Amino acid sequence: MLSKTYGCAVYGVNAFPITIEVSVGQGQHFFLVGLPDSAVKESQQRVETAIKHIGFRMPRTKVVVNLAPADIRKEGSAYDLPIALGILVASEQLSTQILDQYIIMGELALDGTLRPIKGVLPIAIEARKNGYKGFILPKENAAEAAIVNNLDVIGVGNLNDAVEFLEGKLTIEPLVSDTREIFFNTQNEYEADFSNVQGQENIKRALEIAAAGGHNVIMIGPPGAGKTMLAKRLPSILPPLTLPEALETTKIHSVAGKLGSLAALVSRRPFRSPHHTISDAALVGGGGIPQPGEISLSHNGVLFLDELPEFKRTVLEVMRQPLEERKVVISRTRQTVEFPANFMLIASMNPCPCGYYNHPEKDCVCGPGVVHRYLSKISGPLLDRIDLHVEVTPVSFDEMTANRKSESSAQIRERVIKARNIQTQRFESYKGIHANAMMPPEIVKQMCEIDTVGKNLLKRAMERLNLSARAYDRILKVARTIADLANSEAILTEHIAEAIQYRSLDRENWAGE
Repeated sequence: MLSKTYGCAVYGVNAFPITIEVSVGQGQHFFLVGLPDSAVKESQQRVETAIKHIGFRMPRTKVVVNLAPADIRKEGSAYDLPIALGILVASEQLSTQILDQYIIMGELALDGTLRPIKGVLPIAIEARKNGYKGFILPKENAAEAAIVNNLDVIGVGNLNDAVEFLEGKLTIEPLVSDTREIFFNTQNEYEADFSNVQGQENIKRALEIAAAGGHNVIMIGPPGAGKTMLAKRLPSILPPLTLPEALETTKIHSVAGKLGSLAALVSRRPFRSPHHTISDAALVGGGGIPQPGEISLSHNGVLFLDELPEFKRTVLEVMRQPLEERKVVISRTRQTVEFPANFMLIASMNPCPCGYYNHPEKDCVCGPGVVHRYLSKISGPLLDRIDLHVEVTPVSFDEMTANRKSESSAQIRERVIKARNIQTQRFESYKGIHANAMMPPEIVKQMCEIDTVGKNLLKRAMERLNLSARAYDRILKVARTIADLANSEAILTEHIAEAIQYRSLDRENWAGE
């Protein structure tokens, strides 16, 4: 007898329907075809043991399982449940009329218990798109799938529950989730807040500008100056995620298996901080069936690279294109997968190997030329994509022990949101641009006009500070953001003056060369 169950394969951040065909007939042996990987092939032992454990029998005749379309590679253990149910139907141990109404996915334990799977949200979206009534899946994943409305999400704990539900012996109420309530109740919950930071007012100001314009930032300072602490607080002043952004971010984390069993929706902007030993593929994504890397997991959030010069040169260079195009394209022989990668890059570094170059109190012990060689580990093209260079100095004892209350993240975020709203209106007619940092050179000329006084100031600054030519556009973009924060339609001289000070590494004599 022939049976058909329906599942999905996930490629990139999207899912594609897969038909699991099972034929039980005369002959011997178990055959699993349709380009399965090792995890799928090993399902035979899991399925057979689980079927026996719940009191059914595994057919001892010829069993052929085909995963169609057969020319697309299938990966993972999520096909266990549809294969098991298909075998039970094909061997006439299970009789049901509703099998074709559901997408079915789940990994089986040997006792028939269902384990959680990855990529549930894209699968649920695809199930609704293709007109399926519902989605049968492990209980742990039900909350994630319930984000998708107009779809009956049936969470089951084991294979026996799935069998009894399909036979009509067990009633399982579809899980209903209020996505908007979950989203709006948790989107402003952050563990770290700027109110706990004493001093460092100039750094807070720089991070506020970065958040308001979507600018990339690099912080240079000695060990213990507070670079990491400040970077971790940046997401708390970014504008809250919109619901479409939250769904897009959740899809990426779902595909990567980073949601966890309790999370249903990513409602806060991601903050990713990979170790400096990370590989190229782990950063941008990769694998036989490509998986998202750290820059895609940072989508709509922040990617923090601590001790930037310690990262391998090749790792840093692979970021250049994603920073420009805000997406990652991974090509393989059979397919090309695209992951979104619209993130803010926040980097920190010591000014030299010992960490004390330009320190107000401690002497640098690095030899001649060492500082320059250390900084040259970061290429010019990468620095070209970082708008703000901020020098972080140690906090004095008096500032640390002061009882003065600092401004909270919520207060700073209000100003950031107002500035972002101005930019949203400004770029309404431009596709794919919604923040000042995204402006290409031709739009910079149009949107960042300055008067004669401002031009003269910028000219003198570039000559006196030996600023490189690439700093020009960056200064104008940052000045535009500073003007937006001040609710000024025109870019004034003071806005340009403040923007100029955020180009430390562009000074040709910064490293004493």
